[in-house]
Amino acid sequence: MLRETFDAKLVLEDGRVFFGRRFGARADAVGEVVFNTAMSGYQEILTDPSYAGQMVVMTAPQIGNYGIAQDDAESRKLFLNALIIKELSRVASNWRSVQTLNDHLAANNIPGLEGLDTRALVRHLRSCGAMRGVIGGADAKESDLMERARMHPSMAGVDLASVVTLGRSYEWDRQVAALNSQWQQADLFSSELGPRLHVVVYDYGVKWNILRCLIKQHCRVTVVPATFSASDVLDLRPDGVLLSNGPGDPDPLHYATDNIRELLGRVPVGGICLGHQLLALAAGGKTYKLKFGHRGSNHPVIDCRTSLVQITAHNHGFSVDADSLAHGAVEITHVNLNDNTVEGLALRDVPAIAVQYHPEASPGPHDALPFFDHFTALMTTWREEHAGAKAK
Repeated sequence: MLRETFDAKLVLEDGRVFFGRRFGARADAVGEVVFNTAMSGYQEILTDPSYAGQMVVMTAPQIGNYGIAQDDAESRKLFLNALIIKELSRVASNWRSVQTLNDHLAANNIPGLEGLDTRALVRHLRSCGAMRGVIGGADAKESDLMERARMHPSMAGVDLASVVTLGRSYEWDRQVAALNSQWQQADLFSSELGPRLHVVVYDYGVKWNILRCLIKQHCRVTVVPATFSASDVLDLRPDGVLLSNGPGDPDPLHYATDNIRELLGRVPVGGICLGHQLLALAAGGKTYKLKFGHRGSNHPVIDCRTSLVQITAHNHGFSVDADSLAHGAVEITHVNLNDNTVEGLALRDVPAIAVQYHPEASPGPHDALPFFDHFTALMTTWREEHAGAKAK
């Protein structure tokens, strides 16, 4: 295709240039450029708070062909900085669709770029690593755009969890009727189930399907902000605390690791993605930035205890350093079969488990859903053992 047909371009911080066409909000954008290998699930990706500050490249060749469905959102808004794709589908064929992808991005002021060679872009990012970039007009001076990219803050060392968290506590039970359709709500609150476990979820950028999965375990769910104190959490008398997913670097979230240390041994703790990294930090471990991150829905992970392999959904740019973990106190329970990175851990002396991948999927396979069974079992055992103390 002739360059004259393009009206915008992506310029990376190393000077590499990719020409394309604007869609969605027709505006410039800047952020860390990362790629996701999922074939579908673009709406869940758009609404995943873990993409805050990033411009997401989809490797599937055509995006938008099933539109936007009201019930598929994973949070209250779109958090990514831009969406970059090979081809935008102008037609949305899906009985649940209420809007096209183009209109959805425009309505939420998120720029899109299509028509560029996403295969070449992804190969470049795989070779050189995730890097900052700018989407600007086709006539904009490339050296100026490259300088804008280089001046943009790095994802490392930035606390993004406090940016995306809602900032107030709420009961998810009360949100269900407003946020999920009737066919998703059926039989979730049967009165014959007896007392429900109470889970407090730290919102570092929580995906709604994590909350839905806890509801399906017949838990009562209270969501609290990222900076909510451990003492205030304990005042809620939870049966367990779940540390949610979220964006960016876990290392600057000192308030989170301090709270987690105070909770360990006093209540069962579970962690997902960023929550997994924060639990590792609270246990004395370290994290590091991956070259280009794990983002997709087909990552093989092995359970070291059972040798069971699960195909899992991922979205993270940082990982736990296995050598930094005190192996007498921390057990590595899961490992990524692609690169041997840590995918799960458990503390040996207190009830705490975590996984780096996304057991709630959305998008992705359902292989890892048993994590919620394991966390529920952990809470149930703890509740039975400490029933007397909790009743006081």
